[in-house]
Amino acid sequence: MATMAMTNMFASDQLAAVGGLRPGEVTTGTTIMAVEFDGGVIIGADSRTTTGAYIANRVTDKLTKVTEHIYCCRSGSAADTQAIADIVKYHLDFNRMEMGEEPRVHTAANVFKEMCYDHRDSLSAGIIVAGWDKRGGGQVFSVPIGGMLQRGPFAIGGSGSTYLYGYVDAMFKPDMKQEDCLKFVSNAVALAISRDGSSGGIIRMAAITKNGVERFTLTGDQLPKFYEDN
Repeated sequence: MATMAMTNMFASDQLAAVGGLRPGEVTTGTTIMAVEFDGGVIIGADSRTTTGAYIANRVTDKLTKVTEHIYCCRSGSAADTQAIADIVKYHLDFNRMEMGEEPRVHTAANVFKEMCYDHRDSLSAGIIVAGWDKRGGGQVFSVPIGGMLQRGPFAIGGSGSTYLYGYVDAMFKPDMKQEDCLKFVSNAVALAISRDGSSGGIIRMAAITKNGVERFTLTGDQLPKFYEDN
């Protein structure tokens, strides 16, 4: 049994290396999502963190605060994305002091993009930047692995996103209300959890508006259910 476990561990490390991760590296291989609504943005993510085939953490918080009104959703290497978020927060603190006002969402997204692009050969990081500012309102930016920057009314990322493109294309509507947007995000993440082995745990969401941030958590018994779960 010990030999078999050791063999499986080495196999998992080899698979991780093929996927761009270093042996034993922890990944947030995951489902993340952000959607603009009338008055702000909704962000959401699952909570599973894996090391190869091993679930290292069931309740990870992948919604990371950058400023009072800007958050990022992290996918890829847990270490890389945490380090990037910390560095961007550091830069934006200086931006706030220099400009005398809260940083814009577009500014935060550009700092993430520069970090991810300049170090694209050594980082495994897919980021969604979302938030609210007084000039642009609610905004969503996607920074996939490689450092491209794209603005859109919604963004999805992580391994679970491959199961969601048809769903979000069919169900997204511009200028949705906050309640409708929360349901849209929770259904999408729940669908990804039901299909993707690297996504799981609970669903964390946050609504970001001019009034601040309101957090929501859906535990296992509160996750949306679909026909195969009945």
